[in-house]
Amino acid sequence: MKFVTAIIKPFKLDEVREALSAIGVAGLTVTEVKGFGRQKGHTELYRGAEYVVDFLPKVKLEVAIADDLLDQTVEAIEKAANTGKIGDGKIFVFELESVVRIRTGETGESAI
Repeated sequence: MKFVTAIIKPFKLDEVREALSAIGVAGLTVTEVKGFGRQKGHTELYRGAEYVVDFLPKVKLEVAIADDLLDQTVEAIEKAANTGKIGDGKIFVFELESVVRIRTGETGESAI
């Protein structure tokens, strides 16, 4: 089993969710986060005053999947989240040791 974490631009969330649903990913967790990478933030004007925004709003997706869905999942996220501009995000893949469905007690891939 694998645990995929992706950091994407917030306006791409619906496209990524639809792409994941289309390949059979049953569920995901979404968290609103802030961060920066190569973008290094930016400067904005508000009521005539200039200020620096160090951390940009992003969305963090977390998905637990079976090993055989890994390539499709990464590809779906990559295609749906891509704008071709800096700050599109990152995808991280981790090995998932175990999963337990609390309601039924199922374990392993059947719990996903």
